[in-house]
Amino acid sequence: MIIVTGATGKLGRAVTEELLARVPAGQIGVSVRDPDRAQDLAQRGVRVRQGDFADSDALHHAFEGATQVLVVSSGVLGEDGLRLHRTAFEAAWSAGARRVLYTSHMAASAESLFPPMRLHAATEALLRASGQPYTSLRNGFYADSARFLLGPAWTTGEVSAPQDGPVSWTTHADLAQAAAIILADEGRFDGPTPPLTAAHALDLAQIGELLSALTGHPSRRTVVPDNDFRATLVTRGMPEDRIAVTMGLFHASRRGEFAAVDPTLAQLLGREPQPMRVVLEAQMKELNPA
Repeated sequence: MIIVTGATGKLGRAVTEELLARVPAGQIGVSVRDPDRAQDLAQRGVRVRQGDFADSDALHHAFEGATQVLVVSSGVLGEDGLRLHRTAFEAAWSAGARRVLYTSHMAASAESLFPPMRLHAATEALLRASGQPYTSLRNGFYADSARFLLGPAWTTGEVSAPQDGPVSWTTHADLAQAAAIILADEGRFDGPTPPLTAAHALDLAQIGELLSALTGHPSRRTVVPDNDFRATLVTRGMPEDRIAVTMGLFHASRRGEFAAVDPTLAQLLGREPQPMRVVLEAQMKELNPA
């Protein structure tokens, strides 16, 4: 029995769909906060149970009979996020799971300038200290995030943001397929995987050029001083913790934290991962469905 947490979220749902193409539905379970949102999976034979990282009793029931549990990162930062992850791991081990898998990040590091990477590093340390078999999926940076960073460039061609650096943008779809392949071949990776990334790392200027080729708008990269960009975020009413995350992304990327690329993802998929151009094309269709 393979259990996937967060199966109504973007990554968890995609992993579940990929698993359904590889193993019988009766060998898949999902742990979700709202089972009503996963009834279509239940109708296809997937075991659907309510689970919440803040409720160890519910998780123990959701994980019952598990041989592997994929814990999709909670998205909660700091000590609160670490506590949620610890609860999920302990529930998985208590339920008898042979292996826990965790959606970490290629740049996980206690020294990262980007706060989520410090949480991933602390979570991996929990797994390592447990002495239990685990796999930490060192995922590349979600390519969908570029939409936020591009801002009005979709219509103006101007990418206006603090100085950045190359990022190995990787799609949810490719990462989900890789996770399903690894789950279906239990023990293929023990401990952290190599970076699961696309073939190229691109900075915002390069993404702007790709966007320009699609939209026909001339591309221009404007570097905004950090203090000015931060002041703009404050004016927009962004909470301080989110400002720290946003600014940390630029600081970390220009230090090269997200620049690594690795062939492991392509080897798992048996093809090249989707390039950023394909991601931008899909986003354009969403923005202009006609």
